[in-house]
Amino acid sequence: MTPRPAMHVAVIDIGKTNAKLALVDGTTLAEIAVVTRPNLPLPGPPWPHVDLDGHWDFFLTHLAAFHRDHGVDAISVTTHGAAAVLLDGDGGLAAPMLDYEHQGPEALAADYDARRPGFDVTGAPRLPMGLNLGAQLHWLMAQPGLAARVAHIVTYPQYWGWRLTGQLATDVTSLGCHTDLWDPWQGRFSPLVADLGLSDLIAPARRSDARLGGLSAEVAARTGLPADIPVAVGIHDSNASLFPHLLGRKGAFSVVSTGTWVVAMAVGGRAVRLDPDRDVLVNVNAMGQPVPSARFMGGREFEAVRAGSDSAPEAEDRAAVLRDGVMLMPSVQPGSGPFPDRAMGWTAQPQGDGQRMVALSWYLALMTLTCLDLIGAEGPVIVEGPFARNADFLDLLAARHPGGVGVAASATGTSGGAAMLCLPDAKAPATRDWAVPDHADGLRQYARAWQQLVARQA
Repeated sequence: MTPRPAMHVAVIDIGKTNAKLALVDGTTLAEIAVVTRPNLPLPGPPWPHVDLDGHWDFFLTHLAAFHRDHGVDAISVTTHGAAAVLLDGDGGLAAPMLDYEHQGPEALAADYDARRPGFDVTGAPRLPMGLNLGAQLHWLMAQPGLAARVAHIVTYPQYWGWRLTGQLATDVTSLGCHTDLWDPWQGRFSPLVADLGLSDLIAPARRSDARLGGLSAEVAARTGLPADIPVAVGIHDSNASLFPHLLGRKGAFSVVSTGTWVVAMAVGGRAVRLDPDRDVLVNVNAMGQPVPSARFMGGREFEAVRAGSDSAPEAEDRAAVLRDGVMLMPSVQPGSGPFPDRAMGWTAQPQGDGQRMVALSWYLALMTLTCLDLIGAEGPVIVEGPFARNADFLDLLAARHPGGVGVAASATGTSGGAAMLCLPDAKAPATRDWAVPDHADGLRQYARAWQQLVARQA
């Protein structure tokens, strides 16, 4: 895609918790303007589903405002994974978009398990609910009358591309996100696509940074944007965080994308046996290359344990947590992450919100370190997203990760990374090194004790 002078990229950025529209400066990758709305699933009927029309009205309203106030030169899209939209022959919804946390696909789990390829073919672990997109599609196409209505299947970023441009596509990063539908080593659809009878329905797979098209006449008229504005194919959100660093770094490194999900992705790391039973998987980056990854629902765990507290820990809180061995043990969110079958517990009750917040932040760092070890991460680790502002999280990570820790300069890596799909000449965003803290020895002892307790509970 050819950049224009003073490029401003509007980014549709949808996580599991919030939907966001950001306007990104093409030179600095700073967010000029940001608006958000909750991404709350609608209850049904026929099943819990995403409020696509509510999001669409929100995006168009603010695209018009961004263009009026700042000018918009390109549009990119990034969304969470485990998501696709079924379209009918007229381009409308064949069915509401299923919320991946719905239990419906479990009803056909035995039949699906007999069909799905193994981890050696797809790099996708077997996940609960609809976290394997293949399981969603298997269940949806079994619903009475639905298969006859489906003409096209698009992955989630490309649904918004479809509404913007009228062009159909899927992208390699969304297909490579534990869907069971993609072979990351061969760069093609897995045998499951044909087995489920979807070969003629799933839109063609394209690179995330390709140009999908210009705007439809309807969208151009409603927003005031020029019809020839370029719209990128779009990208899975964790891979949006990784993309800028792929362009700007050499040698081994890893990126930790934080949000509802904490996703660790290793580039050029050591060879290790990947364990699908511990939520380890193979993602596919924007260049179509396989990337060993591991994850847990760290953002959701943070919200559950902090229980609304905004307490800022003091030095005495940290000292007390170290002295008394106050530790949070996995897993706060069962069913995923490196310890999916464990139930959370405290080794000692924190005395006050400050201690609880310290122990929680250190727990999240220890879970992240576990993920990095599971994927053979080497070299520096770059932290993107909300946890990049959590000093206690970063301190423990820096104390224990030998390759060093870098912090992304922007508040979120997803919008900047998605914007770079439209900016082939852009430089990778700046990061700053996080210093090893003065109390690193105490943190290392704390980490070793936590790891020993976890090992004994195995």
